[in-house]
Amino acid sequence: MDAGVGCRLGPGQSAGREGEPGGRVGLDDVRRGPASVAWPGDALHGTERWDADLDGVALGPLREELEGEPHGHRDRRPGRVGRSGRREDGGEAVVVGYPCACHEGFNATRHGKREGPTVTLGPVRILVIGSGAREHAIVDSLLTSGEHEVVVSPGNAGIAQAVTCVEFGDVTDGDAVSQYALDNAVDLIVVGPEAPLIEGVADAPRERGIAVFGPSRAAAQLEGSKAFAKRIMAEAGVPTGRAVRAGTLAEARTAIAELGAPHVIKADGLAAGKGVIVTSDEDAAIAHAEHWLQHGSVLVEEFLSGEEVSLFFLSDGHTVVPLSPAQDYKRLLDGDEGPNTGGMGSYSPLPWLAERFGDERTFVQRVLDEVAQPVVRQLESEGTPFIGLLYCGLIVDGDRIDVIEFNARFGDPETQVVLPRLVTPLGELLFAAASGQLEDASWPEFSDRTAVSVVLASEGYPEAPIVGRPLGGLESAMEIEGVHIDHAATAWSESRDVLVATGGRVLSVVAVGDGFADTRSRAYEAVSRIHFEGGQHRTDIAEKVAR
Repeated sequence: MDAGVGCRLGPGQSAGREGEPGGRVGLDDVRRGPASVAWPGDALHGTERWDADLDGVALGPLREELEGEPHGHRDRRPGRVGRSGRREDGGEAVVVGYPCACHEGFNATRHGKREGPTVTLGPVRILVIGSGAREHAIVDSLLTSGEHEVVVSPGNAGIAQAVTCVEFGDVTDGDAVSQYALDNAVDLIVVGPEAPLIEGVADAPRERGIAVFGPSRAAAQLEGSKAFAKRIMAEAGVPTGRAVRAGTLAEARTAIAELGAPHVIKADGLAAGKGVIVTSDEDAAIAHAEHWLQHGSVLVEEFLSGEEVSLFFLSDGHTVVPLSPAQDYKRLLDGDEGPNTGGMGSYSPLPWLAERFGDERTFVQRVLDEVAQPVVRQLESEGTPFIGLLYCGLIVDGDRIDVIEFNARFGDPETQVVLPRLVTPLGELLFAAASGQLEDASWPEFSDRTAVSVVLASEGYPEAPIVGRPLGGLESAMEIEGVHIDHAATAWSESRDVLVATGGRVLSVVAVGDGFADTRSRAYEAVSRIHFEGGQHRTDIAEKVAR
């Protein structure tokens, strides 16, 4: 490998072996370096103690680079030594570099576009922030995609059965998260829930040179403020319904009358999936607006009819690549009745997309071209690059596609059915996005298998869930072929002899199979084996695609 040729180096990645074998150089007291590097010398200012094969590297320029120390790093973290990976060309690999603050934005080109050989991500240490079923699904996928060391904070009882869960304070506190990551040599932070992102938890670690999968506080406003999202869509020319922002009840009444029924009222900020009402009852719409106006402004939106689709995109701030579509069920009761929730179930893929668009890829390409890419480029042009997971909540009417909402993170419960179908290693995808390396990435590969998730919720959810009730029968449920359970809100009792529910949505029961009829049947058989007093679930998840 020529010392003047750029390379892609990051946790678990390597400088390759070329030239005469056996040459070694010891580099002492050298600081941690960037994942984005212009040449191997730049990468090698990246470890505190580094001793590895450097055959073929021009050591003269390398020493000059190290001795000159032209970069003013903001942190001096020990490098991770001895974690081996493997280059795509088969060469051995040794960890040599990480993102660092002096390369914020990666390099002068498009958020991390670099020349040189692509390398495969080896084992790394990953911190996942969150405590729900979404995070459980992410952890499961990371564990099956490589020999990574995964730690979760705060986690839950189910996640703790698979990985270590830690408590280090407030997970919305970027400084606390950064300190834990620095103290424990974390290579990648993955932020699951929306609240920490909107509080800016990704900013401090990223400023300290730690790779973070999750947008900045500024970019996360795409979910944190629906008015902000509407403005970005307007600037980017993204198709969506009309909306009026109302700051007073009088303004809300005027907008409700102007846009007509069915009425769509949304709280402008976060509301845990409960800030939206869709109703033909004008009095109910006004009452909903009045309630949420106590917490901030509301949006009165045009009603859009059609099928809802959730489509995730990975973004490195400039380039986006898609995952596979899913559909979730937001209402509490069968037949889409009852109040809105965080989601009561989901399925993937969506076979009916082929009937309207020819195939899934054609649909995804349209959303990429008309929605995801324009939004990411608009945010980039405003100086707020979106690095993380862009959730596009879509409405499909015939061949028309409109945006209902954006989220700034993996959706729950859709993640629970999308990731089990993912063939491409999740760890590689998340690190590529976090370190600006998506530009040359192919679309991730998914299996043709079907996945169905049924959410089991506490009595009283969503208004006032009753917590503390025991859960039983989980082992029996998981004996069914193709079934696993993602825990959303569970803990051990004080006596540590029984699992108890600690929140509203408690479990996601997931089945993966070779057809929706069989997959759905397995999911509901598993649900029937779980003992949970007062537990509630929908019985019509994926029913229409199983016929």
